[in-house]
Amino acid sequence: MTAEPLPRAHASAGTARALVGDAPAGAIVLAAAVPFLFLHPTYQPSLSVGLGSSTVDATLADAAIACVVVAAALRGRSEGWQPLAGARVVLGLAAAFVLAGAISLATPSLLGEEYDLTTHAISVAKFAWYAALLPATVLLVRSGEDLMPLVRAVVAWSVAATSWGLLQFLGIVSEFEGKRPGQREPSFVGIHDFAALSGAALVVGAIGVALGDGRPAGRRWSWVALATGALGVILSGAMTAVFGLWLAVAALLLAARALGALRARRAVALAAITLLVTAGTAAMRADTIERFAEFLGLRDRVEETGVESYAHRTLLAYIGGRIWLDRPITGVGWQASSEEWAYGPFLEDARERFPDEPDQAFPSPAHPWGIQLLYLQVAADLGIAGIALLLGLAAAAVTAGVRGLRSSPAALVGLGWLCVAAGVWAGIGLVAGLPLGALTWIAIALATVRDPGVVVR
Repeated sequence: MTAEPLPRAHASAGTARALVGDAPAGAIVLAAAVPFLFLHPTYQPSLSVGLGSSTVDATLADAAIACVVVAAALRGRSEGWQPLAGARVVLGLAAAFVLAGAISLATPSLLGEEYDLTTHAISVAKFAWYAALLPATVLLVRSGEDLMPLVRAVVAWSVAATSWGLLQFLGIVSEFEGKRPGQREPSFVGIHDFAALSGAALVVGAIGVALGDGRPAGRRWSWVALATGALGVILSGAMTAVFGLWLAVAALLLAARALGALRARRAVALAAITLLVTAGTAAMRADTIERFAEFLGLRDRVEETGVESYAHRTLLAYIGGRIWLDRPITGVGWQASSEEWAYGPFLEDARERFPDEPDQAFPSPAHPWGIQLLYLQVAADLGIAGIALLLGLAAAAVTAGVRGLRSSPAALVGLGWLCVAAGVWAGIGLVAGLPLGALTWIAIALATVRDPGVVVR
């Protein structure tokens, strides 16, 4: 007598159960949003609506956020809004930061400068829309059971992104500018966002190793997360993600020690993986690192080059610092540091300080580079209040995560993801609608999760 095969519907249900466990529908909606949140707009259909001289673009990522917000509202209505009270500090600081951005829209006009108010108001609105993921995630992820679909979705999507990035590296498929094998790759996300997604997956695997029980994704998922995350970070070539990864691993090891789960072999394994990722990413950026060493005077310049990444970022950071010091209280307004009237007064000093940099490295109307460093740009654009709110929000999230270590694995995931995001933000400016932004808001939310039914030991 032979066993009959399971009906296809039953087999599909079994696969779905293996992915999401017994999580409620709302948590599954959040997990289902991951592929859309981590997908470059180039690959998404969009709906554009004219608004004055600008347009409002709605993508699948925006629709996914709308679904998450609706799911959160439904769960809050059925199960209560208590998690919001527990996260009130970070929610208040996040709201205040968004409000500071909105208020800063008036700064350029108060300074008597030209400024495309409509375009920048749309940017603030998009930033606020992504920030809605913070309260939505607080309502949707209330326990480790709710967390599992999300972390597994991140790992599964990381596998897809890393596989596509590897094909790009081998020259089999094209990236945004065609086939360019043998260099850092953006996958289907974008270089910095690919690094953030890969770093988030790597953190999931690292937590499984540090705690020794496979949480929060499961043992097999943890090993997959380590492999796909490590290779993805290397392929992205983002040293900022490596910096964030070191922060995350240090935080995980300290957390494991506090929970009594730290073992020497686990610590050695995590350190070895982190060193491997660091070496691989540095090898991917070897030429850029050599040019930066020449820029710093650590080695002789062997040839004239064009715009080099790290030297360029140092130049832009200098200009950003001058903009902030010129108007430390108010800043110059949301994203106004990219305007010629904001950076122009400091170009001559910058050329004297960086005489070997090519003309195209300096900001101009044709090349509005921006500051490309979130923390400095927030200070330059929003002034003291903006940077104080940003740092206060980060500190509140870290504090919440540390306090929640023993009550939920979600808090540890949030801490790890926040460290990765903090590193990646050091290589990109205040840009709305990024997958990195989605990861940041979700990470902050997870740091506040408290599961009274679970005690992490």
